[in-house]
Amino acid sequence: MAHTSTDYMDLEARYGAHNYHPLPVVLERGEGVMVWDVEGKAYFDFLSAYSAVNQGHGHPRIVGALVDQAKTLALTSRAFYNAQLGPFEKAITERFGYDKVLAMNSGAEAVETAIKLCRRWAYDVKGIPANQAKIIVCGENFHGRTSTIISFSSDPDSYAGFGPYMPGFERIPYNDIPALAKALEDPHVAGFLVEPIQGEAGVVVPDSHFVSKAAELCQAHGVLLMADEIQTGIGRTGSWLATCGDCGCQTGRCERNPNTYTRADILILGKALSGGVYPVSAVLADDAIMLTIHPGQHGSTFGGNPIAANVAQAALSVMEDEALMLNARARGNQFREGLAQRIGSLALIKGIRGKGLLNAVLINDSPESSTAWDLCLALRDAGILAKPTHGNIIRFAPPLVITESQMEEALERMEKVFTQFEQTL
Repeated sequence: MAHTSTDYMDLEARYGAHNYHPLPVVLERGEGVMVWDVEGKAYFDFLSAYSAVNQGHGHPRIVGALVDQAKTLALTSRAFYNAQLGPFEKAITERFGYDKVLAMNSGAEAVETAIKLCRRWAYDVKGIPANQAKIIVCGENFHGRTSTIISFSSDPDSYAGFGPYMPGFERIPYNDIPALAKALEDPHVAGFLVEPIQGEAGVVVPDSHFVSKAAELCQAHGVLLMADEIQTGIGRTGSWLATCGDCGCQTGRCERNPNTYTRADILILGKALSGGVYPVSAVLADDAIMLTIHPGQHGSTFGGNPIAANVAQAALSVMEDEALMLNARARGNQFREGLAQRIGSLALIKGIRGKGLLNAVLINDSPESSTAWDLCLALRDAGILAKPTHGNIIRFAPPLVITESQMEEALERMEKVFTQFEQTL
């Protein structure tokens, strides 16, 4: 029977697949911004399960929705109606302004769903010849790890050794409007799939006009804009969606100001839609797109199940009722400004960037070095959990419930870690 952290890590090494490289810490409990390991040590969670835990660990309303529904009815499959799916569909479509939603489970499933919708629309509505539809994507993208999605990845860790690859995708540089304009000259292009901010690539924030200009180009060429907001959506960047822009509203709601809001033709959500307690993802689109798929042509046994639908309704309500978008804006500014003042002048630091509470620190070393990993180990020892991405970038994304005083304490710890680390170099 496992008891210590070492015991649990040894069990995973012995019996689990080695497809992850976790930070050596074994977590047992979480509440709000904090998590505890099996020895009882407390940590600030600055990863939030890759932004799935925006509402904080163990939020009582979300956990209550899970438990109550699990006691009543957990799963029917879509062979029958259930009493939670319709209310969820109404809530999310009204929230984001779309005619229809298709509920799935994981983010990768939602991306696959969006791709299928785009292709079906291309053939049935746009009139592209069968099997010739193309989808434009961006370099350094991360949309998941299915066989289809890795076919258009530029990361060898994702695609190498898993071919043959699915055709029908063209990759252009991220944040490159001229490259997109050139690609859209092909009449066989059906869609443009893009992350408003590239999270896995290291929190790469594009020019402020990039997504809006992309939307204009797509509309002009009769191409669907597909926004992957799995990580950036549900408040993470300080608005309901990263494509909301900086409307400056005081409610934390996207009022769809045409000067700031970019509406995707297909919106892809996941992660925090679950409140971090149950797999939920969703694809939203209007009737002209969504209704091109008919009964029997796409689905999921668990997609839209009663637990998922009830949990997602609670997760959305918590975001609004607790004004977590506004807190993400304020605490994100506190993080970037505070960290820049504390460690921005260190030779170790190449840059600090982000939006809302999706941020990254660029380490002044090569991606092949162990510096970022070693810093994450030192941060762990100081009670802060974060992970490197792309070798020399550390992503920081705490739950949106983090308070001003908690952020200040975390910044003090980070300052000590980075300063002491540089002194050892």
